[in-house]
Amino acid sequence: MTDSFARAAAENLARGLGRRDFFRAVAAVGAGVGVAGVATACGGDSPQAAPAASSAPYAGGVPILQPGQGEIEGDHYLGSEPDQVLWGYVPTTHSDPVMRMASGETVTIDAVSHEGILEDQGRDPVEYFGRLGVDESDVLDDAIAVAAEYDRTPRDVDRDGPHVVTGPVFVEGAQPGDVLEIETLAAVPRVPYGVVSSRHGKGALASTADGGAPAGITVDEVMPPVASDGRPAANPMDYGNISTFTPIEDGQGVMTYGDARVRFPLRPFMGMMGVAFSPDEDPTSPNANSIPPTLGGGNIDIRLLGEGSKFYLPVFAEGALFYVGDPHMAMGDGEVALTAMEGSLRGTFRLTVHKPGSGDVPSVAYGYPFAETDDAWIPIGLSDPDGAVDGQSSDLNIAMRRAVVNALDFLENDKGMDRATAYAYLSAAADFTISQVVDRTVGVHGQIYKAHFE
Repeated sequence: MTDSFARAAAENLARGLGRRDFFRAVAAVGAGVGVAGVATACGGDSPQAAPAASSAPYAGGVPILQPGQGEIEGDHYLGSEPDQVLWGYVPTTHSDPVMRMASGETVTIDAVSHEGILEDQGRDPVEYFGRLGVDESDVLDDAIAVAAEYDRTPRDVDRDGPHVVTGPVFVEGAQPGDVLEIETLAAVPRVPYGVVSSRHGKGALASTADGGAPAGITVDEVMPPVASDGRPAANPMDYGNISTFTPIEDGQGVMTYGDARVRFPLRPFMGMMGVAFSPDEDPTSPNANSIPPTLGGGNIDIRLLGEGSKFYLPVFAEGALFYVGDPHMAMGDGEVALTAMEGSLRGTFRLTVHKPGSGDVPSVAYGYPFAETDDAWIPIGLSDPDGAVDGQSSDLNIAMRRAVVNALDFLENDKGMDRATAYAYLSAAADFTISQVVDRTVGVHGQIYKAHFE
């Protein structure tokens, strides 16, 4: 079969079946199941697991996980298709769900990283990653499709968020006032490479709107350097932003500088897990921008929320309307340069609805995001958790105070500690850490260690 014939056949299948079923058909054919298997793969929203089409690693033993291929652990499967993702925005309480599932069921989601498809990178992942030595076959099909076909909302790179947001998922039984518990059962890299980006006017050392330096540093200390700021140009490719390609080798991220290299461990997690929060009907309302986290979660960027974690969010809409995005392969606390090591992930989540008064989840979670791992309870504080209402505050002091108050409320209401003792305990034994300083609304999270409690 010639390449041109194969490509034409693929396009015809995609048009006839719809992209989701087309991806399932490809997965079935790759598994050698024949025509009957293709029909089965296209028959529902929970495809059977199929072997990966390519088990040959790009580097370091990481296979390419094309949409729907490889092991699907969840009861349901959700891909990132151009007509069922939002680019730069999160679902509002008026958004239509792309999937429904029962409370307590699991869903596997193929999330797509925005790095490599953004306008300042050319909006062509095959060309972008090809320049970095990545074979076209090792670029994800859904990333290619989103970059080329997305048209649900107009793209304005200077206004919109960067994130490809997958969902929302309607969870049966969820009502405003409930809590949605999100258990991350798996977070697996879909490709053996990632990207870390630093962009002008963003990040911990960003220039101010007038091109000057923020308080505490000089113009010479701004990153990326002010002299390379090309944002007045009409073409985002001329903005002068910096992206650092980071391959995976032996389970670690690797960056090269000169003749040397630095290695660091991977810690995959979804930087964005959320429920619909904004009541605006306009899907591109500033309050629905994907960058700032809110009381509905979203771009929370807490690196502890990987495999084995639980994330609790108050529900604001019927069905909760759960979504994910911003997949991270590794991130340091603070996320100072702007992004983590961004790379597409396959996540599997159990979604469970909890009712007020059940005592099943931390009481703080009925009004504010809260999390836990096997080792610790994680109170969270945000500097401005209401989206973009009345502007945006990036005051870390506010985030810190809210994290401490939420920790005190948890210890008093859930663990039975008097508030004065709880305050003293937090000072003596808990840890509070900057989650991120780059998302307009900045965040702090604490760790209250379970081993301390008898």
